[in-house]
Amino acid sequence: MVVSSDKLTDSEKRTQLVRGFIFACGESTEAECLTRMLFGTDRTYGPVVIRIREGDLLFLNNLDTDNLQGVFRATTDGGFNIEPKAWKGRYPYQVRVESLGSQITIDNAARILKRFGITRNTPLHSKRLVALLDLFSESPSLTDLMADFDAMESRRLILEEKERINNWSGPIDIDEEIPILEATTFWDFPRQSYGSTPKGDNKYAGVTPALIIYNLIWRYTAPGDLVVDPMCGSGTTIDVCKEEKRKAIGYDINPVRPDIIQNDARKIPLENDSVDMVFIDSPYGDNVRYNDHPDNIGNISSESEKFYDELEKVMSESHRILKEGKALGWLIGDQWVKQRFTPVGFMIYNRLCKYFEPVDIICVSRRGQSSHTGPWFNRARRFNFYLRGFKYLIIVRKTTQRATSSEARKIEWTYYKRR
Repeated sequence: MVVSSDKLTDSEKRTQLVRGFIFACGESTEAECLTRMLFGTDRTYGPVVIRIREGDLLFLNNLDTDNLQGVFRATTDGGFNIEPKAWKGRYPYQVRVESLGSQITIDNAARILKRFGITRNTPLHSKRLVALLDLFSESPSLTDLMADFDAMESRRLILEEKERINNWSGPIDIDEEIPILEATTFWDFPRQSYGSTPKGDNKYAGVTPALIIYNLIWRYTAPGDLVVDPMCGSGTTIDVCKEEKRKAIGYDINPVRPDIIQNDARKIPLENDSVDMVFIDSPYGDNVRYNDHPDNIGNISSESEKFYDELEKVMSESHRILKEGKALGWLIGDQWVKQRFTPVGFMIYNRLCKYFEPVDIICVSRRGQSSHTGPWFNRARRFNFYLRGFKYLIIVRKTTQRATSSEARKIEWTYYKRR
């Protein structure tokens, strides 16, 4: 499946910004890349591949031999499973390529990429891309072949691309760095959004950090999948999914944007088993006044059992619409108010386990809190309480084959002798 941008005319392609991207291979995969004229990668760099469009320039870094091959040009937009059987399915994020004349090989790739500050998740454009192209057009291997027609054609094509890049005066339409997926269960995002376009409204009360949704959809969905947010707020989920080539439906009891559908999350108007992921950033109680809608769950105190009863209806509906094996992410925080602690996260987790199989729990650092100031830190120490420093991101999965056996699993642990 090719995830395509809006179809451009040949004239538009010639006048669009030229970007460059690095792909990696090894000795075991290089031949297939060059035989198929297809570059691929796994989920780790999938976010980079889906940003590639037809006409972008690509380079192939063989990590085993430490060389860099080029110059290649994308003949399709980056996509998912263009050739599902390529590399035995291990690298489904793919793009078709063509060579600009002769394939040129440059040694000491690691040193060169480090010198230019290039990684696989840093797209190239403008001066940095021109500088890399200079290495190929001035390569001794190309100079030695200048009597060869393909070599001459290769240099001409590279110079043509350099001219296009140097003449570009429009906006830069690619991020300076594509976010890499989080690897631990502690997430800390300094900014609410990412990239060059806003995701949601960072002035909205309780707005969701966009990289939470980014990480979830890249771990648990594929391009083209449907993501549903039953409590969509300012629309962060919709904006992230649009940029990451997913379909999205956002509902809210009090929508603030025309692309958010007015609906109560306790009754979602979708068919059973029709959704690939659900994300919910629900109220944590009545600590924030979102709106005056009489049915707003956020008007119920988290110290009341009714709060959890109503959110359990949302869980039940989410379970109904999710496909088998698909994931739900639920962002929630605890409450401490007037000398009383309420473990909201644990309460939500217990209710979720009635319907879903646990996958993991992420600790998300809370930033931008009005209480995260010097006076509040002083009060917390003086009056012996703790400010809320994190939220829970509870990840669960719908499955009809939940483990019920009491038989212990056989796991080989490594033991170290004490001194």
